[in-house]
Amino acid sequence: MRLLLVEDDQALAAEVGAQLSKQGYAVDKVFDGKEALFMGESEPYDVIVLDLGLPLMPGLEVLTTWRSKGVTIPVLVLTARDAWHEKVDGFRAGADDYLAKPFHIEELLVRLEALIRRTKGVSSALISCGGLTLDEGSQAVKQRQGDKDVHIELTGVEFRLLRYLMLQPGHVFNESHLLEHVYDYDSEKESNVIEVYISKLRKKLGKNCILTRRGQGYCFNSEAI
Repeated sequence: MRLLLVEDDQALAAEVGAQLSKQGYAVDKVFDGKEALFMGESEPYDVIVLDLGLPLMPGLEVLTTWRSKGVTIPVLVLTARDAWHEKVDGFRAGADDYLAKPFHIEELLVRLEALIRRTKGVSSALISCGGLTLDEGSQAVKQRQGDKDVHIELTGVEFRLLRYLMLQPGHVFNESHLLEHVYDYDSEKESNVIEVYISKLRKKLGKNCILTRRGQGYCFNSEAI
């Protein structure tokens, strides 16, 4: 999942960004409202964490502008302001969730996980499909083999790619789309990197877990066991 973190406190942004990266997010960081506005309109993020107290353009104005221009990316508002009416203003502007500073990183993580699941239409607290259950905490997967569950370790990229596909089983995504949602803005990416990681996942989980649609892309096979 690709995430935009908008926070003018660069030390806090670095700390939170590092924690989010460890949890399998491809994180882009920006530090003012104008750059946030541009990035939110031009890049295909899966979720945005937005501070309200930003230089150059207030976060609430950024959010209102996004929504007026049809940007539907889910937004979690992160702010030091804890007055109830400011929360109401945030939700009315189009926020999907709200977290006041100071906060525990664990709460931010579970709120983001829940927000992404809701956005993708997943009602369960677990991402489970096709005989696989994704463990977001350990970035691993459990696979049902006979009468037992087998724990399979994943690399960071394998986890991000599998999570994205499992959240939308049966949906076909081309390589360009997957690159945009698995890697952050500054990452150097080889042209065949998605094909390489799809191959690695198939070796670990079975060749039928991810299907190839010729001329179209890849999709997660919800019927694979």
